[in-house]
This record gives sequence, C-alpha cells and structure tokens, in this order.
Amino acid sequence: MTTFAAVLSDLLRTDAGRPLVTFYDEATGERTELSVTTYANWVAKTASLLVEELDLERGSTLRVDLPVHWLGPVALGAAWSAGLVLTGRDDPDAVLCGPDALPRWAAAAGAGGRPVVLASALHPLGRPYADGVPPGVHDLGAEVWSQPDAFTPWDPPGPDDVAHDLDGAAVTQAQVWRTAAAGSLLTDGGRLLSETDPASPPGVASFTEPLHRRGSLVLVTRAARERLEAIAASERTTARFPA
Repeated sequence: MTTFAAVLSDLLRTDAGRPLVTFYDEATGERTELSVTTYANWVAKTASLLVEELDLERGSTLRVDLPVHWLGPVALGAAWSAGLVLTGRDDPDAVLCGPDALPRWAAAAGAGGRPVVLASALHPLGRPYADGVPPGVHDLGAEVWSQPDAFTPWDPPGPDDVAHDLDGAAVTQAQVWRTAAAGSLLTDGGRLLSETDPASPPGVASFTEPLHRRGSLVLVTRAARERLEAIAASERTTARFPA
C-alpha cells in the first residue's frame, strides 16, 4: 500500500463496518465514533469541497489548524485523497481551522484569493456556526453536506506525491505508509489511545499506523488522568501514544 486511497479502499472492501476513530472531549461530554464507512464518507465530502468548490488542486498546501478533534484524521484523508500537501507554514493555499483560530485566519482570508479559509464550528454533528462566519470564510458545516459521498480525483496522486512537510522536510505518500508498516505503536487490529493531534508533526503516526494495521484510534482531549484511565478500560485500548 503506497497511497492513502489504496489503504482506505482496502479497508472499505474488507472491514467497512468496524470503528476507526472514536473521539472523546471531556470538557463537552462529546463522544463521536466513525466507522470505516463513515470516515470514508466524511473524507470524500471534504475532499470534494476542497477541490470542486474551493479550487484546490494536486500539490496545493493545506494547513490544519484544529485542536485535538475527529476532524483531524478526516482532514488528513481528504488532503491525501486529493494530492494536497499538509503543511505547518503560515502561507498555505488553504487552511481548515476551528473557532479559536478563526479570527487569525479570517483576517487573512481573501487576500489575492489565498489562503482559502474553511472553518468548522466543531459541533458533534458537524453543524455550521450558529451566527455565521466572517466575510471570505467558508463554513464547513454549511457547505460539506451537499458534497457527494464518493470522491474520484481527475488528477489522482501517486506514491511519489508529497503528503506533508510538517517536520520541515517533504514526506511522500509512499514514505508515510512505509513508516506506518514499520512502526511499533500498535499490533495488528489493536486500539491506540492518544491525546495528540493527528495533524501535528508527532501525531501523524498515531493515525496512519492504526489505519495501516487495521486497528483503530481512540482520540481523547481535556480528560483528567482518572477519566483517561476509565476511557482506556471501557474502549479496550491496547496501546498509548506517546507510549
């Protein structure tokens, strides 16, 4: 498996119904679970929005400026499906942000058409901002639902396309999956507990390795230690990131 599309297609063919991402936000009480099928649906809709509506193309850069959230893995998948490059730079072609980062990016939206700013209210059901978004900003919750449930890029990325430069060096899609195959975070079919943003430099492996190993990610934010232990037990996690 050398591209994200190949990895996800294999899972959809063989194990579509199992949980892939389970998210807990202990400050709000949210628990969201995405099966492989539901995850793939979100990826397809988001990729379609980025490409068909927001005019990003293979090789465009995407900054994911979100807190720890289930949309992080979705953003990774949408970017890699379309051949976008995840970046931590301050001059991306597009940015996906949450409420806390919205003021910063709204101020930059529309200058010369870049960056394209896509904002999420981070509502558990993916709803839009209740009071709307600033001019020049696109609301993910308002625009994603009309997108198709399947995404087929007209210019599909290959193994040598850059997946991210989050650590300051270009990493190809093939390198991402070779690293995931060689990783030691998780045994095949295991469940990984993490409090790290999957779209951050250290966190990419916390999602790619479970995806490659037919496992799953239990992503937790704002949990006290006792609650974290309780979640680990109830979700039957088998490993933690970082270890």
